[in-house]
Parts: sequence; C-alpha cells; structure tokens
Amino acid sequence: MLNIKKIRRDFPILKRKIYGHPLVYFDNAATTQKPQKVIDTINKFYIYSNSNIHRGAHYMSDEATISYEKVRASVKSFINSKHLEEIIFTKGTTDSINLVASSFGRLIISEGDEIIITIMEHHSNIVPWQMICEEKKAKLLTIPINDKGGMLFDEFEKLLSIKTKFIAITHVSNTLGTINPIKKIINKAHLFNVPVLIDGAQAVAHTKIDVQDLDCDFYVFSAHKMYASTGVGILYGKEKWLNEMPPYQGGGSMIKSVNINKSIYSELPHKFEAGTPNIAGIMSIDPAILYMEDVGLHEIEDYEHQLLEYATQEIMKIKGVSIIGIMDDKTSILSFIVDGKHPSDIGIILDKLGVAVRTGHHCTEPLMRCLNISGTVRASFAFYNTFQEVDIFINAVKLAIKMLN
Repeated sequence: MLNIKKIRRDFPILKRKIYGHPLVYFDNAATTQKPQKVIDTINKFYIYSNSNIHRGAHYMSDEATISYEKVRASVKSFINSKHLEEIIFTKGTTDSINLVASSFGRLIISEGDEIIITIMEHHSNIVPWQMICEEKKAKLLTIPINDKGGMLFDEFEKLLSIKTKFIAITHVSNTLGTINPIKKIINKAHLFNVPVLIDGAQAVAHTKIDVQDLDCDFYVFSAHKMYASTGVGILYGKEKWLNEMPPYQGGGSMIKSVNINKSIYSELPHKFEAGTPNIAGIMSIDPAILYMEDVGLHEIEDYEHQLLEYATQEIMKIKGVSIIGIMDDKTSILSFIVDGKHPSDIGIILDKLGVAVRTGHHCTEPLMRCLNISGTVRASFAFYNTFQEVDIFINAVKLAIKMLN
C-alpha cells in the first residue's frame, strides 16, 4: 500500500483551495503536478548554478554540464535503452514526433508509400505525418477501433503491405485510456521490415517502459506528464536510425565545425540538440524519475488501477452517463458523456466545486468523429489522488447533472 498522506505532502499545489473547495486535481493526462524535490531542483539551478552547458570554460558551466548529462544517464536507465547516445532531449512529445517525421520521414518516405497510425491518435501524432505525406505524395492509413475503444489488430494486419514504410502508434490513448498491444504491433511490423514509433506520453508515468524489450525503433514522451517540467521531452531512437538521420535543426551545439559553404555535424546525441536547451527543465527529470522509482512503478500502476476501477464502478451508477473507452486493458483515464448535457457545462460546474477535469475533444478530433460525439468529460488519475477525491468527483457530477436539469 502507498503512503498517500506522505505522498500528498510532497506536492505543495495539492494544498490549494479553488472557489473555497479543496483542490481535486483530475487532469493528470494533460499535465501532472510537481513534487517539492522537482521544484527545488529547478530553483537550485537558477540560484546556484545558472550557466550554459557544454561550451563554457568555467566552474559553473562544467557543473551544469555534468548535471545535465547525468539526466541522460538516468533516462537511459529508466527506459532501458542500449546506448546513452540514443537519448535525445527535445521540447516535448510533439517536438520529438516532428523531429522523426521531418528527419527520418523525409529520408525513407517516397511517392506512393504508406504510413500507418490509429484513429485514436493525438493530433501531435497525426499532423506531422499528414505534412510528410502531403510533401512526399504518400498516403496516411488509419487502424479502426471496436465499440469498446480497442484497436482492431486484424485490420492492422490487412493494412500492412510492401507500401508500408512507417508506423506511428500511441502506447496509451489520451482520450480512451486504452493500452494498445504495442509489442505485438512492433513484432508484426518488423516482419515487414517496417520501423515503428511509439507515442508514450500517456504511458511513462503509469507503467514501466523497456525499449529493448519492446524493440521499438523510436519512443517519445514528455517530462511534464511524469512529474517534471514543461517544455522538455525525450526522443529515444535506435542508434542505427539516428546515425542515418540528418539533423532536424541547425545551430550551435550540433556542429563540429562550420565554414561558409559546409558544416560538419556533431556525433549523437548532440547532432539533434541545436541551441541552448531548457537546462533547468531537463534537470528536473532526474528527481522526477527518482521520485517515481522510490514510490515504485508497479505500486503506482496497481494503485492507479484501483482508483480507475472504483471511479468507473461509481460513475456507472449515475443515470444517463456513458463511459467512452471500456477496454479491460486501460490505464487511469475515465472519459464519459452525459445524455443531453454538453461536456463543457459539466466541466464548468465541476470547476466551481474545486474539481479539475478536462472537457472537449482532447486533441483527438478524428476519434471524436469516429465515435460520433463532440467531446467528453475526462478525469485522469495519478498516484497522489485518493478514493475520497473520487467520491467528491462523483458527487460533483451528480450535482452538475441536477443543476443542468
């Protein structure tokens, strides 16, 4: 059992009141709150060590560089990549996908080729591939889902062909909570020699990731969804692909030498890290990882699943509520609609009662059109949430429905 009281003391924002009510923060799929250790790390850097990295010739620059590169080693261990150079720091999941699409996509995609995604993808794993397909005159194919919100694997198999050049799949749907069978997808894709990118934005904070075991070619995620800073992300890529890929951006840090006609690029990972990064934000990843590992990733997964089961059980008792995404294999996301009520109206009333949820299409408009709905109310849980908060949330939903009636 997790010591939830102790854990909650580590997150200062959870002491807030909203409109006179204790904050119930159920918008963790959008961004997670930060433990004091993460906040302290960011503050400490700016108070004691603020300096640019890699290129300085003084003590604080060396100090900052050592701390910065230590994070790369922590991420390597966290996701079990084979090589340190396979960890690339980016601005976030969106930036990581755009890097792969712009660099690797332009390298391997030609006219008439096909890229496969699912209908449940976040816009950040749709739009970059649309752009490459438009540029290269290629085709973007989507894997459909069943009534429960699960990917239809047999339909995926039908889409695979000699025209397939790339696959980009979300690990966990940010709207449905569905956990996709990514290892099975990767194994099948590799039989066709097709590389696979996994969008892990909604997975890394909820389950243990092992990229070598998955054998994925790329895995991307954001720090702010795993209790660290905003504006920072990770791109894991297999060394063989990263070596073949041209740089995504040009500038300082990613070069060995520059003359007016030709530049020589740096080796991995710096080839893809042009300019001064969000140093403090990247440093915040290390204490976030340590915090999650100290609590225990398996313990986090089990506890959040209990929260999800309880919330699901209780909300199903409310007349007129329909859950969107009911696969058995799902993580801590509960999306629902209420008959005759707009999701935004529910969300506004919940907010006045101190309950923070997300409403709308959740950057998954193609999925919403597929489901023939305009949006949902989404409650998403983290390990600092409690069963008592679920009760507050359920009562708030009941009151919202009563008021709107």
